[in-house]
Amino acid sequence: MGKRLAKLLDVPFIDTDKTIVAEHGAITGIFAEQGEPRFREIEAEHVARALTQRAVVALGGGAVLHPASNAALRNQPVILLTVTPEAVKSRIANGKRPLLAAGVDAWIELVEARRPVYEQLATRAFDTSHRPLDAIAGEIAEWITSEFPKDPQ
Repeated sequence: MGKRLAKLLDVPFIDTDKTIVAEHGAITGIFAEQGEPRFREIEAEHVARALTQRAVVALGGGAVLHPASNAALRNQPVILLTVTPEAVKSRIANGKRPLLAAGVDAWIELVEARRPVYEQLATRAFDTSHRPLDAIAGEIAEWITSEFPKDPQ
């Protein structure tokens, strides 16, 4: 979704999970060797760096748990992408997410625990369960350009 949206808005796309991997190695390795608290510190650094640019920034689901990332996001348009448990099954099946090793039940538990933070930070939510991603990206781009026009310079 982020790549599609960035293309429509003609801005860079930054996936903080990918920038973390490029700089520090696999996220599963960071979790295993250094623990979740250290991972969240690294993640917060990458979120802060990404938010200094005019770009579409994709965050890992737990990024909002770090106080610094949470605070930085309060000054940004934040899109919450939602999905039903049925639709998410195939999306989390690759085993690359350490906190979701137990499958959909673990995902449901995580989402429910984080939901209040997600909803508090979200400027707007879009459901991604059953509609084409290009259509959703188009809706988000339309909303962004009408609500947050480029700075006149």
